[in-house]
Amino acid sequence: MRPQKVLDNDILIGLTKVFRSNGYEGASLKELAEATGLKKASLYHRFPNGKQEMAEAVFSYISTWVKEHIFQPLQNEQHTAELRLKNGLDGIRKLYDNGNEVCIFRALSMQTGLELFEQQINNGMTQWIDAFTEIGIVLGFTPTEASQHALQTLIEVQGSLIVTKGMDTISVFENTIKRIENRYLKT
Repeated sequence: MRPQKVLDNDILIGLTKVFRSNGYEGASLKELAEATGLKKASLYHRFPNGKQEMAEAVFSYISTWVKEHIFQPLQNEQHTAELRLKNGLDGIRKLYDNGNEVCIFRALSMQTGLELFEQQINNGMTQWIDAFTEIGIVLGFTPTEASQHALQTLIEVQGSLIVTKGMDTISVFENTIKRIENRYLKT
């Protein structure tokens, strides 16, 4: 068997870029193939169910990344609650390239994408809220306050990404992350 020329991780990164840029409906097979370094036939060989399977693989890839770089740091009991929060927020900065990248939830929730990926989007948002509720409780908020802060965090991060793109300034995203940190640390 010949070794694969393009690694799975590189394929997922390429697919993610195209879906983030174009959404589900706007992502053409030509663009998806070019971004992965594969020919269309090779792309279909890896993803026999086509574009939907590619998008599902992207959701899985992003979900795993978020668990490892945001949720696990938030839950790491070997660190202080403050450091856990800061590490989780640093993960958010990396996920969105300091505000330069579009959220995959937004990119894949337009048109047909919402119908196809509603469950993945809902699960991702629920996990986000749960992780930030937990750190809020550890930081001394009541469960109700922690839950409200977690929802507000999700709303602010998602909203800041849209405003950052619309106004072409990453300061909106960074200022939002700082406000979230200050709210949780009560500073």
